[in-house]
Formats: sequence, structure tokens, C-alpha cells
Amino acid sequence: MRLLVLGDSLSFHGPRGPLPADDPGLWPNVAASALGGHAELAAGFGWTARDAWWSLTGDPRVWSLLPRTDVLVLAVGHMDTLPSPLPTYLRQGLRYLRPDGLRRRARAGYRTLQPVLSRAFCGYPVALPPRLTVRYLNDSVRAVRALEPGIKVVGMTPSVHRSAAYAGVHSGRAAGERALREWAEGAGVPLLDVPALVGEHVGSRRGNPDGLHWGWEGHELVGRAMAELIRSVAVGHSGAVEP
Repeated sequence: MRLLVLGDSLSFHGPRGPLPADDPGLWPNVAASALGGHAELAAGFGWTARDAWWSLTGDPRVWSLLPRTDVLVLAVGHMDTLPSPLPTYLRQGLRYLRPDGLRRRARAGYRTLQPVLSRAFCGYPVALPPRLTVRYLNDSVRAVRALEPGIKVVGMTPSVHRSAAYAGVHSGRAAGERALREWAEGAGVPLLDVPALVGEHVGSRRGNPDGLHWGWEGHELVGRAMAELIRSVAVGHSGAVEP
């Protein structure tokens, strides 16, 4: 079983920070191991469904992996629902500021203001509105099915957080999940219910101290549940149903 995971930092962030994609404790590798297979990860910090679409259409390494992929896991949509007080292009543009001292001050200022503005604006605007999350996911699924009809596609519902960086505000998650579930039902994309798996883990502060990412327990829960979901739907390119 060969998995291609398009994800955000929840795919490669452990209990203390980011890790190499091949770390066996990360949930994509837990899932692949449970299936007796291998996972390839294309992911980035703060990636939304739009970034996954850009990766799918603009990364030649991803193109090379598609013909050898049995299951595409769309592990995005989590960051889409987070408060984003600044428009994405301005927030991401901070990295391009020069000189270095100005960039550091601007980033520090934004980190200070982000929780204040998240609370003041009641969690809006979000990083990517639900209609755009659905649009980019749908475009991704249609493109993959056109190019490689044998690939099965699965996704995830948005995770939860208790992050001080956002003042614990997550008002946009419910609307994001509703839109995602409605789209997935029509598109025939099974979804993993992430909050049901990691809600208590995150809420009890057993994950990463940042209140957003997961500890090893969370990765294990998600990885094993993802393997079960994939077993229920996946058919290899050979046409044989995976055990």
C-alpha cells in the first residue's frame, strides 16, 4: 500500500517540534506501517487546501509519485479554520521583509497581536473560507481522478486546538467541518473524524505545549484510525482489495 499525504504541520510536528518526514512516530508513517506499506509526505507549515492544490499542480516530485500511489490522503483543512487577523498574503509576506531586524520585529509584533485580534474579531476572518477549502479540495480530487483513476482519495475533518497563539479561539471550525462533510459526501471522499480521536488528547494538554500540534499518543490514534479507514475503501492499482 503506497500512500501520498498532502498535509500541514500536523503531519510532521511531534510533541516538541517539527520532525523529518520519515520519523516512524508521525501518523502518516504509523498508518503506512499498519497497512504494511509506505507513505510519502508533501506538507508545509500552515498549509491549507489551497497549498495542497498548488503542490499537486506545481511540484514535479508529487507528479512523479502519483503513478505509484494507491491512496491520496488530503490531510489539510485544519489550518483553514484558524483565525487569520491579517490577510494571508500579508501574514506570509512578513518573511520577505528586509533588513533582518525589521523582519524580526514585524514577526514579534504579529505574534503579540494575533491572540488579541483573534479574540477581538471572534475568530474571523479564517485562513481560508470554507467555500474555498471545498473548491480546492474538489479541484484536487477531480484532477487526480482524471490523471490516475485507480487512486483512492480520503480526507479529514478539521482538528481542534487549545492554542494560546489564537487565544483558544476556533469559531470557524464548525462551519468548516459542515462544508467539508457536505462536499465529501457528494464527492465520494471518506473522512476521518479527527476531533473524535484527538479532542481529549489536545484538551487535556497531553500534546505539544503549543496547544495545536499532537503528541505521540495523538499521532498513534490518528495513524491507526487512518489505516482502518483506508482498509475499508482502498483498492490497489493491481485491482486486488487490500487486506
